[in-house]
Amino acid sequence: MKTRFALTLFALLFLLACNTYKNLPEAEGSLPYKVVKIPPSEQQLDGDPEAGFDFLINGDYIGSGVPYGLFKRQMLKEPDTILGRKGLNERVPYAVTAFRAPNGQKVVNGNCLTCHASPFQGEIVIGMGNSFSDYRRNLTTMAKLINFGMNLKYKKSAAEYQAYEAFGKYFREMAPHIETNQAGANPAFRLAEACMMHRDPVDLTYVKEPNYEMNKYPIATDVPALWHVKKKNALYYNGIGRGDFTKLLFQASVLGIPDSAAARKAVTGFKDVLAWLRSLEPPTYPKAVNQDLVAKGEILFEKTCSNCHGTYGENETYPNKLVALEEVKTDPLYAKYAYTSGIVEWYNNSWFAQSSPRSYFEPELAYMAPPLDGIWATAPYFHNGSVPNLDAVLNSKARPQYWSRTGEDAAYDYTHVGWVYQIQEKPTGKWTFNTDLPGYSNKGHYFGDEFTRDERQAVVEYLKTL
Repeated sequence: MKTRFALTLFALLFLLACNTYKNLPEAEGSLPYKVVKIPPSEQQLDGDPEAGFDFLINGDYIGSGVPYGLFKRQMLKEPDTILGRKGLNERVPYAVTAFRAPNGQKVVNGNCLTCHASPFQGEIVIGMGNSFSDYRRNLTTMAKLINFGMNLKYKKSAAEYQAYEAFGKYFREMAPHIETNQAGANPAFRLAEACMMHRDPVDLTYVKEPNYEMNKYPIATDVPALWHVKKKNALYYNGIGRGDFTKLLFQASVLGIPDSAAARKAVTGFKDVLAWLRSLEPPTYPKAVNQDLVAKGEILFEKTCSNCHGTYGENETYPNKLVALEEVKTDPLYAKYAYTSGIVEWYNNSWFAQSSPRSYFEPELAYMAPPLDGIWATAPYFHNGSVPNLDAVLNSKARPQYWSRTGEDAAYDYTHVGWVYQIQEKPTGKWTFNTDLPGYSNKGHYFGDEFTRDERQAVVEYLKTL
């Protein structure tokens, strides 16, 4: 119970909008071609993978947080067996990190595994996107209560308060913007928008007046697998993140770092994190496969799918292609939202883009065709998590309009490859996915509809082996 409470609390703290459908973003223009390749950018490839993982689970890249003493009641009774950490983090749940703030005070905050580790068949898989988080609550009251409690317990001159202050400010500012209207959807882009909206673009210090306005609609997405990073020339579903990956990867730090000096320190650590990501491998399919079907599926895949998703095996390729909205036809709202967001101009005029190594945002009305390594384990599918299994990805007629699963470690369907789900007549129930909501349509990606039933079964069998 304490573990679950702690994970829920810090999922909210780390990633925690009005539920209105008005003022949805509009965007004009499109890619000059239906499919274009994203060229590679120079990356810092001299990091240490082992040091990178240690920094990811023990590092101070969030910069500030809740005083360690206030978190003690949520400690695990026994040492954490998932990460096997020692010292401050020996009894801290895996998605939370205790560290020392710049003034030496011990604090606690969420870490990257809040979103990038997931329960699966009784285990926690590091690097798998967590689709079991639920951000359908407004955090404004929580932010006010946390600040009230801190002011009640500590003077503002106290070292504990100073170690908390930066996090408290940005949590307060982001709280009204992070509520989602879909279970399992992750509002990472909204978090970045809300925090950067209150940062000076030059030195990243706090500014009270917002730099731009945020759209009111609470767009969110599925969480991509981290083991795909090593193949990508751009990050995020729409390929907006270009240039140096170390800056793009550590953007969660904007929730608590005080300024660009702290950001520079985090970038140094994330050079090692990038090295760890490039060493990360997907989980191997745990069941037996039909080798005859695999062989047939590989031929069909390479004929129909490899042009965008790449080839696999001894001579792997990945083309890093952006596919225009009018071609892929999946829900366009996320791409349009990013295309019109004020964060793009802010980011490209900020410390991130104006200092070396440079990262920048380049939005397009398109989505990246992702690598498919470990695709069998990454349900639900599409950028918005609207499709529960691979069979339905390849057969648009099989996609349920309303479907539900449990909000915990749900049962897995190894035949259709994805989550066991229940079809619902109405979009009711705590964990029911509603594909009628803007941003969450299950339409598009009709490329598998040309397959016969037997061909589709063969392609799914082949996808299990990637």
